Parts: sequence; C-alpha cells; structure tokens
Amino acid sequence: MTLKADENAAQEFSRVVASHRQHIFRFLLASTRDADLAETLTQECFLKAHRNWAGFRGESSAMTWLMRIAINLQKDHWRNRRLQFWRQTCTNSVDVEEASDWLPSGERSQEQKLLAKERVGQVWRAVEGLSERQRTVFVLRYVEEMELGEIAQATGLSEGTVKAHLSRALGKVRTELRGGR
Repeated sequence: MTLKADENAAQEFSRVVASHRQHIFRFLLASTRDADLAETLTQECFLKAHRNWAGFRGESSAMTWLMRIAINLQKDHWRNRRLQFWRQTCTNSVDVEEASDWLPSGERSQEQKLLAKERVGQVWRAVEGLSERQRTVFVLRYVEEMELGEIAQATGLSEGTVKAHLSRALGKVRTELRGGR
C-alpha cells in the first residue's frame, strides 16, 4: 500500500470512529450498565476494528460491522467473567437515574422530564430481567434504533429469531411495567 492510500484509510477509519463511537458506547452501556466497562469494551471494539480495517469488505454497513464486534466482545466478557462481573456490578453499576440522563428525551416541562425519567427507570429495571440475547436485541432495536435486518446481521441471528426474541422481550417488559400481572 502506498503512503497516500494508508493516509486515506486512516482518515476514513477516523471518520467511522467519530460517527459511530457514541452508538457503540451507548449500546455497551445499556447492555452492561457499567460505564467503565462500556468504555473499555468500546475501546476494544475500535482497536479490533482498526486492526481489521483493511479486511472490511463493505458487505454490511460499518455500523453493523462495528456492532457485531461490540456484541462479540460483550459476549466474550460475559462468558469469561460472569461471576466477577456480577460482583463488580453490584458495587460499580450505573444508577438508573444517571443512565436515563444519557438517553435523549423530547419532553419539555420539568414535570414531563421527571415523569419520563421515572418511566425510563421502570423500563431499565424490566430490561435487567431479560435474558442476555433478549436484552441485546431490545437495546439494539429501541436504544440504537436499528432495523430488524441490521440486528440480525449484527448478532448473527436470523431475522425470524430476532423477531421472536424481540417479541418475548417486549412481552416481559410490558408485563413488568403493568406491575407483573
């Protein structure tokens, strides 16, 4: 590769990082509920992506490719540190109110903002009770606003399986929001 081609690739990768870093971090934060862990996994995601940038063939969007890397890193982390993760989560987890501050809200008045924040807290508590796969699909759909096909591509699941997990997740969240009835 020529020096000019290397520079162009580096600039292109920098643009990808700048445009997708927030999405990757937000997904990992919503998945792990631990800001330090989410930041670490985000950095690992982009480091891995940088190492493999030359091999990215563009068969999917860069966002889908990065999300797939992030999901795999998250799975590896959970698999390798499941017990340690839960012990640390109890002491280092992000407070529900703090996490809801990071989510966009179109609410205007203080009362509306407070009600929205309370509702977000209820949703997060319900999401915590989902299986890992259901939580991942739920967060990708409703936090990252990814389409079902993108989620399928990012997770390696079929679109039908994504729909099934999303449907089950929504059912559980709705039941929890209605008070467990």
